[in-house]
Amino acid sequence: MRDTNQKIDTDHNADHNTVILLDVDSTIQEQRIDKLLSLLLEDKSRSFLQKLIADGAVTVDEKPVKASFKTKEGSVIRVLLPEPQDLEVLPQDIPLDILYEDKDVLVINKPKNMVVHPAPGHMTDTVVNAVLYHCKGQLSGINGVLRPGIVHRIDKDTTGSLIICKNDMAHQSLAAQLAEHSIERSYRALVWGNVKEDEGVIDKPIGRDEKNRKKMAITSFGKGKRAVTHYKVLQRFEKLTYIECRLETGRTHQIRVHMADLGHPLLGDEIYGRFKAPAELKDAERKSRVKRELQQAGIAEDIEGFCGQCLHAMRLGFIHPTSGKRIIVDAPLPAYFETLLERLQTKRDGI
Repeated sequence: MRDTNQKIDTDHNADHNTVILLDVDSTIQEQRIDKLLSLLLEDKSRSFLQKLIADGAVTVDEKPVKASFKTKEGSVIRVLLPEPQDLEVLPQDIPLDILYEDKDVLVINKPKNMVVHPAPGHMTDTVVNAVLYHCKGQLSGINGVLRPGIVHRIDKDTTGSLIICKNDMAHQSLAAQLAEHSIERSYRALVWGNVKEDEGVIDKPIGRDEKNRKKMAITSFGKGKRAVTHYKVLQRFEKLTYIECRLETGRTHQIRVHMADLGHPLLGDEIYGRFKAPAELKDAERKSRVKRELQQAGIAEDIEGFCGQCLHAMRLGFIHPTSGKRIIVDAPLPAYFETLLERLQTKRDGI
């Protein structure tokens, strides 16, 4: 929930539903109720909040309101959040590309187009389904049934190193290392344009985009969370630059947002890139969009496996929770990325 100066009380009723009470003051009066709630309850989707309003679960001064209702100073908003439903996540025999494994941790090379953890409406074919089968249920339970063993995540279309914790001790150790920014996480990316500086640091806070809650955005200091990305140029091409990015912090979509703000969005990025895509894109439409972007980059042939942002989690370095030794794991570039680099190098060198 976003920090505000308003008085926000949270309680539970007899049915174990969560009840949120909010006193409206002059700073939030005359705002649409649906937009106000989406700003205050950042962990809830707009569609979820709109359904609550439609179902009468949102009242102002004890009266149900419509989404367009504008708040008035002195009113009391009451939001009734239904009790979360227990969801069952089933193991699936999905092949894993294992980079490192012992009794405490598992590091995999996550492929493209694979979601890390399940969510309502998308309960299968995720990393969690796969590791539940592989580890026979022996995973850290700290993050609950939907995220067993998950201490960090990478986006669906980002490939590369992802660590899974097999027990709570390992989870607590890795979570502490993440919190103190001592885990080494370096990525490889292809970005649009010629990045002028050979290396640099982007230190800009990131928070939820207030206009589109499915996106992240650079925010003013005090609103978002501090986000720091170190980047270094590896190769330059006519229209693209091959870079390495090292995360000092790990915010959602951090590299994608930071590089787009720098004026060098990632190749293939459908949210922050030069060739943005609608929220729902059919396979044929996606292939057409990808082909058009590759042509703009000077690549005439299709690249098998290329879709979404061209971003790979290359290196993961951490202190082992039991031995105390430093573990370094490198995930090889996926085939599509290697092919892209080969095509770009051939074109640049005139071969």
